Amino acid sequence: MRRWILPGLLLIGALGAVAFLQHLQRRPGIGYAAPDFDLPDLTGKRHSLAEYRGKVVFLNLWATWCPPCREEMPAMERLYQRLEGRDFVMLAVSQDEQGAQAVAPFVEQMNLSFTVLLDPEASMSPRYGVTGYPETFVIDRDGRVIEHTIGPADWDTAAYLSYFTALLDSKK
Repeated sequence: MRRWILPGLLLIGALGAVAFLQHLQRRPGIGYAAPDFDLPDLTGKRHSLAEYRGKVVFLNLWATWCPPCREEMPAMERLYQRLEGRDFVMLAVSQDEQGAQAVAPFVEQMNLSFTVLLDPEASMSPRYGVTGYPETFVIDRDGRVIEHTIGPADWDTAAYLSYFTALLDSKK
């Protein structure tokens, strides 16, 4: 019986350490300050989250090789068209390793008019706690994540349009 005490204590300690590290890596789903970034668009122009302070930001992380990502893009475009001209910014951050080479033809084919950023190193994923693609973060005028959607969504429904309209109509 005594010979199992030390290995048992080591196992319990190791499991405790793993649980603690997982707790440290876990990001809250909403309510935290959105991490800033500096990424290029398809023309090479750099964009940072800080430059959009005071606006509602729709931040989508995706990839061209991801079928659910491709599926939700038309609805994102329709939502963007309905809210364009307001204090609304849609940023789609591609995680494609091939960068513009893979993304530009897709954007042209889908006739997307919102801003598409390139993150071929996928540096945004760990900073936002992304577990898969697509994932969307709604960031309020103060730079805080107020909504986090995992997986594709039908963004141009009446419910989402109402949600974003209410956000845009509520000024500080």
